[in-house]
Amino acid sequence: MSELDIDAVLDRVRFDAAGLLPAVIQQHDTREVLMVGWMDAEALRRTLTEGRVTFWSRSRQEYWRKGDTSGHAQHVRGAALDCDGDTLLVQIDQVGVACHTGARSCFDVDPLEPVVGARS
Repeated sequence: MSELDIDAVLDRVRFDAAGLLPAVIQQHDTREVLMVGWMDAEALRRTLTEGRVTFWSRSRQEYWRKGDTSGHAQHVRGAALDCDGDTLLVQIDQVGVACHTGARSCFDVDPLEPVVGARS
């Protein structure tokens, strides 16, 4: 993706008041949602141009690329903004686990038991 294309994408993104965008991370072939992270404009640019997912750490106030220390890398396979431009879906090929707890998905850790709805 060229810099001109990146600028066009960034113009469409609606970052929150802190300059961040939630990024839903999904395994490309199974469609399993693995985690949610946060990106600012630079993290989004790196993700779209480098082929690896980069996040902005709200707690550490620094960029981090999944897998640089753990080996559990996320290789980008696709990306899309939602209809409002305020959430990003990144389809990836996950190496190893996605969650810092060691679980495959961050959503495997605390399943809830909601009332299941049905169509009328």
